[in-house]
Amino acid sequence: MVSDMKDYKPMDSFDEDGAAIYDDEPRGDETSTVSFLAALAGGGPALELAIGTGRIALPLAAQGIRVDGVDLSEPMVKKLRAKPGGERLSITMGDFADVPVDGTYPLIYLVYNTIFNLLTQDDQVRCFVNVASHLSEGGCFVVETLVPTYLSQLRDGQYVDAEQISTREVTLDVGRYDPLTQQLEESHVVLSAQGVRLYPIVTRYIWPSELDLMARIAGLRLKERWAGWDKQPFASSSRNAVSVYGR
Repeated sequence: MVSDMKDYKPMDSFDEDGAAIYDDEPRGDETSTVSFLAALAGGGPALELAIGTGRIALPLAAQGIRVDGVDLSEPMVKKLRAKPGGERLSITMGDFADVPVDGTYPLIYLVYNTIFNLLTQDDQVRCFVNVASHLSEGGCFVVETLVPTYLSQLRDGQYVDAEQISTREVTLDVGRYDPLTQQLEESHVVLSAQGVRLYPIVTRYIWPSELDLMARIAGLRLKERWAGWDKQPFASSSRNAVSVYGR
């Protein structure tokens, strides 16, 4: 498989264009996510890695919990700052795998497959190790991921999916998966009378068992795993995993 996205950088997905549409389609699980995280945070503070536009951080902060953040994208953070309460959050600009903050936290979290945005196993392990160094005694690291079962079922490792179809616009999700690197090269292609827009992203998928090994390398262990933020039991058929790690 020949890659035409070898020069991809994460900012290709989270630049001005990406930030402009990021909040267009809320996932709908914000309330249950915030409730889950607030219970683990206690009195806080909490640290969100790749805080983005504040989809989770802002409602969590509204619960009275101090939420700090790390992000690489100025355009995403600019959108966060423009929202009510956004100016009060402490945000460090940088690579979230470095966890470039001072102090410790009872809760550090990564939501919505964000750990997959680190494109090598080394970087993903580095994130776990750095998180462990910033967890307070009894603290938790929460990671939300898709379970990548469907990738092994792709014909020739490729797919084209019609995400949205209307009389004015069509959005296609086009991807190809390399099982050797566990990388998915993907682009959301928007076709309309105004032309063609491309929103590329590359991710490295991780199975839950590999996540658990990364945690062990960092001196952490799996405390609990759920199929969703409402604590649905995790089973072999689950499509999502919410994993909670601690010492």
